[in-house]
Amino acid sequence: MNVELRGVLKSYRSIRALDRVSLRLEPGQIVSLLGPNGAGKTTLIRCLAGIAAPDRGGVYFDEEEFRRDRLDLRRRLHFLPDTPFLFWEHSVVRNLAITLRLYGADGAGAETRLVALLQDFDLLPLALRPAHSLSRGQAYKVGLVALLAVDREVWLLDEPFASGMDPHGIDAFKRHARAAVGRGRTVLYSTQILDVAERFADRVCLIHRGEIRAFDTLERLRHHAVDKDNVLAELFRQLREEGS
Repeated sequence: MNVELRGVLKSYRSIRALDRVSLRLEPGQIVSLLGPNGAGKTTLIRCLAGIAAPDRGGVYFDEEEFRRDRLDLRRRLHFLPDTPFLFWEHSVVRNLAITLRLYGADGAGAETRLVALLQDFDLLPLALRPAHSLSRGQAYKVGLVALLAVDREVWLLDEPFASGMDPHGIDAFKRHARAAVGRGRTVLYSTQILDVAERFADRVCLIHRGEIRAFDTLERLRHHAVDKDNVLAELFRQLREEGS
C-alpha cells in the first residue's frame, strides 16, 4: 500500500507541529523518522495513524483519502505508541485476543501464531499475568506481539528503541520487521538514536520544526555529505547551527 501525506499542516494552539509536510512511503521499506525533541515526529505518525486530523492537507492510502471515519482504511495499518494501548487489568493473553478480534485476525492459526510470538519475545511465562504487573519493556513487547500478530500493511511505531525492551526483544523486532518488508509491508518508526537510524533503515526521513529536511537512502545522503562516516550527525549539526 502506498501512503502519502500531501501538504499536511497541523498546529497545537500557537505551535505548528507539521508545516505543509508532503511525503510518500512505498511498500517494502523500513523508514526511520529522525529528528530532535519537538521536531514533529510523533505528530506525523499520529496523523498517519488517524489519531490526529490534519488542519490542512490530507493523508492518502493508495490514492484514497484517509479520514478518521474510514475504518476500512484504518484496519490496514497498526500504530504502536511509546506506551502501548493495553487494558491494564486484563492478562497478556486477553489483551492480545481483544486486538486480534478488533482486526478480524482471530481465525484459523491465530492461537498457534500467538504462542510462537510470545515465545519469541520471552513472554510465554507471563501470558496469564495482568498487564499492570509487567515492566515497561515487557508491556511494550506485548504491544509489539499484537502488531506482529495482526500483520497489517503499514506498521507505525513511536520510539521502539527507547521502549525499555531488552536486547533480545530488540533483535526479535528487527528480525520480524525485516521479514515483513520482504512481504511488502511498510515499517515506519521514529527515533532519536543516530546509530539505530543508520543501521536499521532503508530510507531516513529527517524532520525539524515540522518540516521534512531530508528523505533518502543513507547511501545518497552520504554522497552529498562532507563527513561521509557520520552523515546523520552532520545533518544534526547543521540543524543546531541553523537554530543558533
